[in-house]
Amino acid sequence: MAFYFGLKQLKYALLVYIEIFMALDTGDKAPDFSLIADNGKPFKLSSKLKGNALLVFYPGDDLPVCKQQLSDYRDSYSDFSDLGVEVIAISSDDAGTIKAFKKDHDLPFTLLSDVDGEVSKQYDSFGWFGVKRSVFLVDKDMEIKYKHIESVSIYSRSVEELTEMIKRKV
Repeated sequence: MAFYFGLKQLKYALLVYIEIFMALDTGDKAPDFSLIADNGKPFKLSSKLKGNALLVFYPGDDLPVCKQQLSDYRDSYSDFSDLGVEVIAISSDDAGTIKAFKKDHDLPFTLLSDVDGEVSKQYDSFGWFGVKRSVFLVDKDMEIKYKHIESVSIYSRSVEELTEMIKRKV
């Protein structure tokens, strides 16, 4: 019994260590990934990345804050485009759900399905309740130029905050 208890605590300590010390940071290489896009086709980041990309992790389609956040990014899509940044949004919803969400809200950017949360985990954007709201600016060389993970998912980075950050980083 004591041996089992020790292993359980060791596993927990390792998970905490990984979360604290192995977290991605600016200057790190962004993990490459392949996910299913809203058009039903595979989307591999390294193959699709032509310039800078803003990876937007969000908890789920049709959640009020998510709808507002992505609608704001839609309404200011030209601001991102003018800065040479492609917006790519990622949630744990399935491909059919993200396709309907994109259509219902007329979103001009790519939505990706990370059903099992594996990519969100690679980007430190997965927690107790699923995908954490976060943004990563990645350049064409797959270097992370900026990251922000919300401590509380009811908040999101505004277009103004993001465009000002992008102007400083690119």
